[in-house]
Amino acid sequence: MEGSFSILIGFFFAASTYLMLSRQLIRILLGVSLLGNAVNLLIFTTGRLTREVPPVIPNSSLVPVEVTANPLPQALILTAIVISFSFFAFLLVLAFRAYQELGTDDANEMRVAEPVGEVKPPMGY
Repeated sequence: MEGSFSILIGFFFAASTYLMLSRQLIRILLGVSLLGNAVNLLIFTTGRLTREVPPVIPNSSLVPVEVTANPLPQALILTAIVISFSFFAFLLVLAFRAYQELGTDDANEMRVAEPVGEVKPPMGY
């Protein structure tokens, strides 16, 4: 099971890298979202995929009697989901406002610091 999840995570990382190298802002945002999901799956896979019992310690012992599930990756993933959703929402609003102001979603055309038609500075001595 971990092998198939590893291949899926590899595809997620490859697809997110491909999308983030695009020029359109929507593709970049989808790549960032896909990258967050790939990282969440990676953390989930490293925390074991087998079914285990909850980490409850009986009153008669000091340590769990059986093999228990690891709650740390689950807590990390829940936190990462909330953070990645809020980050995606912020980037979506930022991209929408940039589109409203500049009239394009092409990252190369959004270069406000490099206006078109200006005299270029000297490139050498």
